[in-house]
Amino acid sequence: MTPIAVIEYNYAFFLKLIKFGLVGVVGLTIDFSITYLCKEKLKIHKYLSSSLGFTIATAANYRLNRYWTFDSHDAASMTQFGKYFMICIVGLAVSNILIYLLNDKLKWNFYLAKGCAIVIVSLWNFFANYLYTFTN
Repeated sequence: MTPIAVIEYNYAFFLKLIKFGLVGVVGLTIDFSITYLCKEKLKIHKYLSSSLGFTIATAANYRLNRYWTFDSHDAASMTQFGKYFMICIVGLAVSNILIYLLNDKLKWNFYLAKGCAIVIVSLWNFFANYLYTFTN
């Protein structure tokens, strides 16, 4: 089992955090575009649409984060992707719970609820991947 890294709040850490955020904007664009297309145009259920957008954005974000944000060239990329994907699955569950609470229970606009969920889940994803997936 891979040991968990210790966080050192230095220039390299903050550079990775900024890169992760920029990759996140790309993922956000992909996620919302796929979700909108599926939900509004193809009339697919909102949670399935949201999950499809999330999954496609996750795959794109993995590639960008692997090579650009974390500069990882680990030969065991499938193992690494498995770790990344499992962290994202937890994020997806949290995201859908938050969307359910904010949209269905509190009656917030669906896309506002999804945006709030993305912000919270992005923090989870960054720290979990920084500490576990892309440790050297």
